[in-house]
Amino acid sequence: MEKDKINITEAELEIMNVLWKTKEPMTAHQVSDALKSKKWKYSTIATLFSRMADKGTVTYERRGRFFYYTPAVDEKEYKAYETKNFISNLYNGSVKNLVASLFESKQMSDDDIEEIRKLFELEE
Repeated sequence: MEKDKINITEAELEIMNVLWKTKEPMTAHQVSDALKSKKWKYSTIATLFSRMADKGTVTYERRGRFFYYTPAVDEKEYKAYETKNFISNLYNGSVKNLVASLFESKQMSDDDIEEIRKLFELEE
């Protein structure tokens, strides 16, 4: 899949998070069990998997009666892609503006600020 064309909807991301977390192929029934709190029907998950396979965000293999799905998109790559788009679209590509916005809106705790400071110290 081309890294500059990753398109995962919010519902599909719920499924991807389950697949990324388990790190092994899963059936639609297993994903349905993992997402019980969503109260989605099995058919909804099966439809989402079909769309995801068409888009290339998951692959699948048939084992007996069941299809086992695996992410075709790496979690870290996807998050990096989405972060880059988010910063580009909302903050004109400026990470500094994003951080300033988080700080000004009191979204960052003192612990968050200290952790970020330590990350920059490690880079030097």
